Amino acid sequence: MTRIPPQPRSPDILCIGSVLWDIIGRSPVAMRQGSDVPGRITRLPGGVAMNIAMTLARFGLRPAVLTAIGRDAEGDELVAACGRLGVVTDHAYRSEDLPTDRYMAVEGANGLIAAIADAHSLEAAGDKVLRPLSDGSLGSASSPWAGPIALDGNLTAALLAEIAASPLFAAADLRVAPASPGKAERLLPLIGHRGAVLYVNLEEAGLLARRDFADAVAGAEGLLALGASRVLVTDGGRACAEGTQSLGVISATPPKVMVARVTGAGDTFMAAHIVAERRGAGRDAALEAAIKAAATYVAGEAPA
Repeated sequence: MTRIPPQPRSPDILCIGSVLWDIIGRSPVAMRQGSDVPGRITRLPGGVAMNIAMTLARFGLRPAVLTAIGRDAEGDELVAACGRLGVVTDHAYRSEDLPTDRYMAVEGANGLIAAIADAHSLEAAGDKVLRPLSDGSLGSASSPWAGPIALDGNLTAALLAEIAASPLFAAADLRVAPASPGKAERLLPLIGHRGAVLYVNLEEAGLLARRDFADAVAGAEGLLALGASRVLVTDGGRACAEGTQSLGVISATPPKVMVARVTGAGDTFMAAHIVAERRGAGRDAALEAAIKAAATYVAGEAPA
């Protein structure tokens, strides 16, 4: 009798966007431009999509990333690290001629001082990263992926506009985050997408609306007025807000914690909110779960 090997189960969620090496310099002292201080420099798997995927994996889900990773030594190391962290890379585009992307940041006791994101390979790969959604591996135009998707703004503006109109995403629960304030306006085509939930900070909300907001509640109200179906707006240690068309805006304030790290906090917030809703939490409970997880992360601990 021939034994058929068990097939790997499908991913619980797809994370589309940047998967790269985070090179982070952190110092326990406050810094300013030109500071030269002692600290620690680490290299860890990162990128918006990867940060979300890692948090989802810690919560017991099986996330898969759709991204571009080079076939260089750094790429092989990154794929191996993803596997150890419970993140599936089977569907990632592995490029022969594009290097693995990197992100570099400097953080002090007073927060993020400066950062540079080198996601040029992801941008150059373009729609190649989406092939598994059309070739039958994870879906097709006639049978699109119907589960949750976390999408980040490191993709090009043209590709994000294509995604907004694509039948490949018509059935998805689409959760969207900009990669940084500098890339927030790339998300404008997704504002009116009926299945999209936008996760932005207060600065990014202002850039999308092309106006300043006094707080997260005002930011959420402003984006709903622009036609967004649902939004979550964070504002560091101040109150954050969730707004849904026809249901209005709710808010909650994060607990006060000692800041040990900043990079990845917004991604942790988003992942924790997705998990809470997947477990059946209502609006208020999901928002509270997300801010608690983000605060735990900022304090230097792993959300649970």
